[in-house]
Amino acid sequence: MASIGERLKNFHPVRKVVYFFVGLFSYPGLAMVNKLNISGTEHLKNLPRRNVLFVSNHQTYFADVITFLHIFCAVKWGKMNRLGIPYYLLNPFTRVNYVAAEETMKGSFISRLFLLAGGLTVKRTWRTEGKEVRRGLDPSDTRKITRALENNWVITFPQGTTKPFAPGRKGTALIIKQMKPIVIPVVISGFWRAFNKKGLKFKKKGSLLSVRFKEPLVIDYEAPSDIILAQIMDSIEQSKKHMMMGRHHWQTTDK
Repeated sequence: MASIGERLKNFHPVRKVVYFFVGLFSYPGLAMVNKLNISGTEHLKNLPRRNVLFVSNHQTYFADVITFLHIFCAVKWGKMNRLGIPYYLLNPFTRVNYVAAEETMKGSFISRLFLLAGGLTVKRTWRTEGKEVRRGLDPSDTRKITRALENNWVITFPQGTTKPFAPGRKGTALIIKQMKPIVIPVVISGFWRAFNKKGLKFKKKGSLLSVRFKEPLVIDYEAPSDIILAQIMDSIEQSKKHMMMGRHHWQTTDK
């Protein structure tokens, strides 16, 4: 059993308040204006409260993460593969962080508010001659994520962009090699159709949103980072193997 000190260290009163209000305002858009289909939450039931990494494809800046937080809270209250009535917001599951691009989270009051819900900002891009250049994680950003994993669950999007089938970033694999976390792949669909890029405005109401949690990956932590990254990208169905069926996949899951 966790000590009193350990419980206090992981007690986040401000985060609970943010979860309550963000959850309250976002719930209708997820469960009433649109239809949310959740599967695989049985893989979350007996997970430890620390050193669990969720890797997912990415479709909007905020709606994806907000949906994950709803699901984690619902699972804490014993709900499986459904949200139901959101009384789980009265005592939400707050031991979770998520990785977000620094340039995105500085954009507005809303984005800064979401930082209080456990955001870990990373510097994912820099500009040269007016062009955006992709790069790996900064060492200080890596330390943020590893420290978060020592105490919580962490959600990350290996592609670092909402563009489908973009290549993954090696930083995710390096963190996995270093921390040896339980890795849960997540495949989402429908969010790009239902919401705008930020995920805060409706684009098409009545859309089917899908969140599918897969069983934990069996990873050889001693394997080269390229091999681990390839395994991750295949598990979230963003690898070259899935690219050819991508168009069919988007059309059939979002009707």
